[in-house]
Amino acid sequence: MNRATRDAASRWLGEGRAAVVVEVAQARGSVPREAGTRMLVSSADAVGTIGGGHLELKAIRRAREMLRTGELARHTEHYPLGPALGQCCGGAVTLGYASLDASALACWPLATPRFHLQLFGAGHVGRAIAQALAPLNVVVDWIDEREEEFPAQFHEHGGAHRTDWPAHIRKVCVDAVEAEVRGAPAGAFYLVLTHRHDLDQRISEAILARADFGFFGLIGSQTKRARFMHRFEQRGLDASRMTCPIGLPGIEGKEPEVIAASVVAQLLAVPRSL
Repeated sequence: MNRATRDAASRWLGEGRAAVVVEVAQARGSVPREAGTRMLVSSADAVGTIGGGHLELKAIRRAREMLRTGELARHTEHYPLGPALGQCCGGAVTLGYASLDASALACWPLATPRFHLQLFGAGHVGRAIAQALAPLNVVVDWIDEREEEFPAQFHEHGGAHRTDWPAHIRKVCVDAVEAEVRGAPAGAFYLVLTHRHDLDQRISEAILARADFGFFGLIGSQTKRARFMHRFEQRGLDASRMTCPIGLPGIEGKEPEVIAASVVAQLLAVPRSL
């Protein structure tokens, strides 16, 4: 479930913008997207995806034909994939078409977020990670003591257009940032990448004291890890589950965007059961 697509539907509905919701109503065999996947189509734009390829092209054309003719009655259409559509999936998809209205939005469920993350630090890497998480179905408490470091807007869909941060990226500016750890739910994810090592340490100690995290990552080198591990051991804290350095192994590059891509992929790889 793409949270950004649903957010766009809510925004378009509020603006009175005419659009069609295209939904994968049924999926059989090998198909590009599962049942319940939705995309949003207006006369000029399309947000989200039902899997791409010729199927999506036909769906967009059908939705725009509905908008052009005003024939917006809710209905379904069946599409066998394979030679007929030039796709090699081999399955079959039934697509539902409905005008974007209050009832269509009410039937569009809010999926359970993948994870709840406390992201400590609004520097270059923190901003890049927040940017990468903006279109995903997650909850992020983005925490820093420096209010001026939070950018007012982000690049929507990675392009040139800038827009307000989505509601699930919650910017928190407080002095005692480590105290925010107490308010996180059990199983929360944590990323610590502030501008000071002493602050990193205080936040990390608060996380380790809880010991109920789903993931805890600390930015830094192997040298930083060794120093922090020694300090944690002196305080009787078990840091065996701490991840430092952060990011998937084998991905080279220290650009904030590269680090962010690697770290977000690492978060998405954590089993959902945690």
